[in-house]
Amino acid sequence: MLYLLALLIGVIAGLRAMTAPAAVAWGAYLGWLPVAGTWASFMGHWAAVGIFTILAIVELITDQLPSTPSRKVPQQFGARIVLGALTGAVIGAAGGATVICLIAGIIGAVIGTLGGAEVRGRLAAAFGKDLPAALIEDVVAIVGALLIVAAVA
Repeated sequence: MLYLLALLIGVIAGLRAMTAPAAVAWGAYLGWLPVAGTWASFMGHWAAVGIFTILAIVELITDQLPSTPSRKVPQQFGARIVLGALTGAVIGAAGGATVICLIAGIIGAVIGTLGGAEVRGRLAAAFGKDLPAALIEDVVAIVGALLIVAAVA
């Protein structure tokens, strides 16, 4: 079950790069993810919560702009993979399966990045503009991340 949750948080990182670490940081801060005493304990610190939350909000705002770069460009794609790996590993640290969950997070990030770009393109074409598709993606990412973190608890 933990591996599936790590894969799913990786998918969220592929959809919304900063939403996944923000949700994981909040989960660790609230005690839902038992990472105290592990290498991932920094995620439960108020500073990590604040930084990732601010970055997630900035990403949600800037992603609505027409000048937002594609998530498939190497820098965007690489960042999403790194964040998928980080969030998957933190979920794994909560259950003692860091390496396997790190790999699951990477796989999930690739799936979320490539699949999310495809779905968003189709939704944008169906709506005739990108904003409704971006908002749907935001809701799916935020709700999904919160459900995943709550499921680990």
